[in-house]
Amino acid sequence: MTKTRSSGILAHISSLPSPFGIGDIGPSSFQFIDFLVACNQSYWQFLPIGPTNSFFGDSPYMGISAFAGSPLLISPELLEQSGLISRKERDNHPEFSPYMTDFPAVSQYKKQLLQLSYKNFSGHSSTKYKSFLKKHSFWLDDYALFMTFRIKHHEQEWSRWPSPARNRDESAMAALYENEFDTINYFIFEQFIFHTQWEELRSYAQKNNIRLFGDLPIYVGYDSVDVWANRELFTLNRKTLKPDPVAGVPPDYFSPTGQRWGNPLYNWHHRDATTRETLFQWWKHRLQNVFSLVDTVRIDHFRGFESYWAIPGNEPTAENGEWKKGPGKIFFNRIFRELGQLDIIAEDLGIITPEVEKLRDDLGFPGMKVLQFAFDDNPENNHLPHNYTTPNCVVYTGTHDNDTAVGWFLSNQLNEGQRETLKKMVNRDIHDNSPVHRDLIHLAQSSIARLSIYPLQDILGFGSDCRMNVPGVADGNWKWRCSREFLTEEIARYLSETTQLFGRGRKEK
Repeated sequence: MTKTRSSGILAHISSLPSPFGIGDIGPSSFQFIDFLVACNQSYWQFLPIGPTNSFFGDSPYMGISAFAGSPLLISPELLEQSGLISRKERDNHPEFSPYMTDFPAVSQYKKQLLQLSYKNFSGHSSTKYKSFLKKHSFWLDDYALFMTFRIKHHEQEWSRWPSPARNRDESAMAALYENEFDTINYFIFEQFIFHTQWEELRSYAQKNNIRLFGDLPIYVGYDSVDVWANRELFTLNRKTLKPDPVAGVPPDYFSPTGQRWGNPLYNWHHRDATTRETLFQWWKHRLQNVFSLVDTVRIDHFRGFESYWAIPGNEPTAENGEWKKGPGKIFFNRIFRELGQLDIIAEDLGIITPEVEKLRDDLGFPGMKVLQFAFDDNPENNHLPHNYTTPNCVVYTGTHDNDTAVGWFLSNQLNEGQRETLKKMVNRDIHDNSPVHRDLIHLAQSSIARLSIYPLQDILGFGSDCRMNVPGVADGNWKWRCSREFLTEEIARYLSETTQLFGRGRKEK
């Protein structure tokens, strides 16, 4: 994180304006970077960018790979500019909504374009293509094999595949190479295109002095290439190959039975030293990969590196789990020795103990403050801006898991007394019921936090219907999109001026 006061916008790439049903990493992103510059911002934060799984509602937090990029984010315009498709082929799509992503329709359209592009691609022997294969050899072949097996077995979870494919038998792998060589190469090509386009995006961001701020879920999805190809690194039952124990968090005030996420846990304490070393190398490659794409990374559920909640696989809720020690400071110290210092933000929300705080502080990682968590009648609440004790933190009006600022203020999450407290804090008449989003932005901007981040919905003053995610609800998430007409000069001027007022303006190179 920069040492000077700065600010940014949280908007997932899929939410950006585009005529193709979903935001992408081409002109859609370039234009958003231009908007960030006009708003006097320095950071663009987005959610994980890996391939999503339709079975999990295309959640970016339950991806198919911890390393690959999502083909849904590939730009049709850049495919056309590369000569891989025609304008007519690019524009052969249904009438997409500018406000919501229809994932099945977008997926079908992008697949059609990418298959056409693959047929027209002639660069397999180019230096650039060979360099890509070499650079990503750690994960790329396994990913292409997994995706090919997945299609062959009708997108079933890998544990339901026939034994030879499920267990990666040499004969099954050899047969796949022989019979499905073209499909395997297609998935490699898809990743080549994603990474080629991403390089252009990152170059444009760097040219405009915008830092790309990515997100790294601590756990991977069970139905992923990572678990299929590296099962010894995860807590799987030897007979069923199902996760046991599984990840989650214990009961608290908001959830009397806790949260049972169901992800496999890492075998941090495996009795075999070689397995522990392999796990470290997997994490090292994972961090190396994400930092080759972005400048700053938020590690989701950072507390799992200190201690994690392990729930027996046969338990339907998280109530009967237990805390187990994570790899802690030793892990990060070795990572830094081998990769150098990394710009990591610790997601330290939820059940945070002094031990977690010590690990975060010993490592020098900024934590998170969320203004929507600040107004609970506790004057010592550490999310209240006047209670911040260090500038080494990131303040949010809300995150992707929160309601929008307007939706939150009007909901039953606050009582009248709490609403009045917020109004008094921003010097507003208690009878003034106008939207509160700019008041929260003002509070975040004026705080001592070195970095302040605002979801795009809060900048625009949108309500609950534009919320990105409702934790614990399976359907309807991740679909919100911003139509281009909302990104106005007036909005940019307002945010630019308030950013400058509080000393968070852009510092040009």
